[in-house]
Amino acid sequence: MLLSKLLEENINSYGEYPLLYYGNKSYTNAESELMAKKVSCLIDKLGIEVGDRVLVCMPNSPEVIFSYQGILRSGAIVVPVMHLLQADEINYILENSQAKAIVTSSFLLDKVIEATKGLQIKPKIICVDLPNDETSSDQTIDMMDWQNSLSKINTSEEHSPNLKEDDVAVIFYTSGTTGKPKGVMLTHKNLHANASNGVLLREHEERGTTLGILPLAHIFGFGVMNDLFIKGESVVIIPKFETEEVFKAIEKYNVKSFALVPAMIHAMVTNPKADKYDLTSLETVTSGSAALPASLRETFFEKFQAEVWDAYGLSEASPGVATQRHELPIKEGSAGVPMPGVTIKIADEDGTELPTGEVGELLVRGDNVTPGYFKNEAATKQALRNGWLYTGDMAVVDEEGYLYIVDRKKDLIIRGGFNIYPHDLEELLSKHEAVSEVAVIGVPSVSMGEDVLACVVKKEDYNITEKALIEYCQLHLAKYKTPRQIVFVKDLPRNGVGKILKMRLKDMYQEFQF
Repeated sequence: MLLSKLLEENINSYGEYPLLYYGNKSYTNAESELMAKKVSCLIDKLGIEVGDRVLVCMPNSPEVIFSYQGILRSGAIVVPVMHLLQADEINYILENSQAKAIVTSSFLLDKVIEATKGLQIKPKIICVDLPNDETSSDQTIDMMDWQNSLSKINTSEEHSPNLKEDDVAVIFYTSGTTGKPKGVMLTHKNLHANASNGVLLREHEERGTTLGILPLAHIFGFGVMNDLFIKGESVVIIPKFETEEVFKAIEKYNVKSFALVPAMIHAMVTNPKADKYDLTSLETVTSGSAALPASLRETFFEKFQAEVWDAYGLSEASPGVATQRHELPIKEGSAGVPMPGVTIKIADEDGTELPTGEVGELLVRGDNVTPGYFKNEAATKQALRNGWLYTGDMAVVDEEGYLYIVDRKKDLIIRGGFNIYPHDLEELLSKHEAVSEVAVIGVPSVSMGEDVLACVVKKEDYNITEKALIEYCQLHLAKYKTPRQIVFVKDLPRNGVGKILKMRLKDMYQEFQF
């Protein structure tokens, strides 16, 4: 199945119904398809050909979905970009992808224009809310107004290129926390397989309305979007995560389930205004992108009487690999079992499968796995070997097939020859009543090679000392696994989807002296 056919199949399966809610506006699936056709025609009129790249950079909005579907219908490749990136970061993606056009919004124009400087290929800029008299002082910028341009489109002129399932549909650029971002190529087949796998697990659920709070520029949000097309659900699009807006939407639309990340769960449970809203419709939420502390799951259930299902994935797997599910018991610390159509194994450095219960690198295989990185053959050969995707995550599988992510391979701390997995320590510290959030990193040590530093955000109204927290850790873990020192910070650096940027913490504390 081609992603460009999702809206058409949605209409054929469910008839016309309200698909998107955004502020005071709503759009049916048929209206959404019409907008996608117009965007497709516009892309064609701009001379953008099959396989060319079009970058989309703006907060969540109906126009993002219209753009994605229209670009795909035209045969071009979508390059979603988080609008929170800086101009130089966007510049690298534009240069690497050689994008022919950018779809953006007016409040990002200055940054987007700055990002085009120095490019050999100057992309056309399509601004979704540009006033008719808006002009750029930079005469080399080819800018057009979305509203005016689409109003002149005759959709009967849309051409339908002969696309194949193995054609690249989207290129997601990784966060680049360990160097320049890599462009993860995902085909129509990859993304449709992932969405179908997810829908299979939710066949028991009735159609309803969900929340679109994950950035559509992130693989997690993009995947959820595809899911709702296949499932026939409606979605409330929320451009920026604000806890009270989420509460209002749950109450207004009787939302039963939606997807989010641990940082959002943390914000929901700590918001004192939750009791003002009727949230009794909520039954489950799916959490991904980062490990969820057990204490946070318990607190969420106590407060909202809703289950949190952990999921594990990565961009290179479109992204779903494993998830907890309603028919199976939740095992604390586990990401659940592999999704339908996905095969995993735990391997040593040579790719040899390890016995059950042993920690090794997680390898993944399935129709959802990327064919490689855009214009990066070396990285592709490193990640894809003998039909397996090497995830770079250290994991273990138990006797019942439950997957446990131990840590990122690159986050492993080797202290005096002993392996220390930061996740174990983070899980422990997060259970302490005075700890709001925590990230554990390895820093250079003359005597030990590496040593353990914990960066802790304290809860308000708690006065806990470094000494007391270290003693707490040593009470529950072997002393060599506990932090040598703890630093108290106001907040932790995060990317656009809420994942803690440990490489930034390592940069901040690389000169830390024990």
